[in-house]
Amino acid sequence: MPKVAVLIPCLNEAAAIGDVVTGFRRALPDAQIYVYDNGSTDGTWELAKAAGAIVRRELQRGKGNVARRMFADLQADIYVMVDGDGTYDPDAAQAAIAMMRAECLDLVTITRVAPDAVHRPGHAFGNRAFTWLLSWLFQTRLGDVFSGYRVMSRRFVKTFPAFADGFALETEMTVHALAMRAPTAETPGRYGLRREGSQSKLNTVRDGLRILMTIGRLVTEERPLPFFSALAALLTSLAMALGVPLISEFLETGLVPRLPTAVGVVGLIMLSGLLVASGLILDTVRLRRYETKRLAYLAHSGVEGP
Repeated sequence: MPKVAVLIPCLNEAAAIGDVVTGFRRALPDAQIYVYDNGSTDGTWELAKAAGAIVRRELQRGKGNVARRMFADLQADIYVMVDGDGTYDPDAAQAAIAMMRAECLDLVTITRVAPDAVHRPGHAFGNRAFTWLLSWLFQTRLGDVFSGYRVMSRRFVKTFPAFADGFALETEMTVHALAMRAPTAETPGRYGLRREGSQSKLNTVRDGLRILMTIGRLVTEERPLPFFSALAALLTSLAMALGVPLISEFLETGLVPRLPTAVGVVGLIMLSGLLVASGLILDTVRLRRYETKRLAYLAHSGVEGP
């Protein structure tokens, strides 16, 4: 049987952590359950330990810091990462692990199935918008980019760099899987209301901007040539819109009456060429980086079948 580790990052989740640990002990009786406390002040880690979890502490705030610590420290064949707020169904992990083993997958995302009342309107809209954006950018179909409930293979965890901070972590995990062409799948899981006394750590505006910046960074890293070519095409179109009237007037009169505009057009064309050249160079770097990451990925064994 593969060794399964349940990883629960949490901050001030005393209202739910005991039930979360108990639920996963029941759903996955052979798994080791680790709670990584991120500096709680409400007794979360004491309650987690009393419920039977192995408790460790990461004092650098932010989910990204906790994930880097968890992924570096722990050795297992299958990793289940889930938020400690009690909103996710522990029983869904069984189906996800079975799917991973049956199809030899590296990442199974448990997508959230919940009544509309569970999600705040801003969060629901942002989730749909960012999911659509990533699906369009990487030409694939994604169901729930921001789900905090993931089942991962050792091969995925040990080759995932985890640079993101906070709630951009899930986005980076999804993009890493797409970039590595890792076998992935999604399976639905029940998503419920937070327990009384538990508060969301997500700030709609701040974390939305952070996630958008993360997507932008990942796109420039993983799709540099299309990204910079698109910018070059935009600038070239602007240059043509400004330059065609100048050329027509020059052919008719032999004069260039709007010299600053002409200089600006030449600058836009030169900048477009530089953007295309940058895209080509960065795409070559991306290919070399991908080869290195792929070799590291293949150095780890995948999940064994049932």
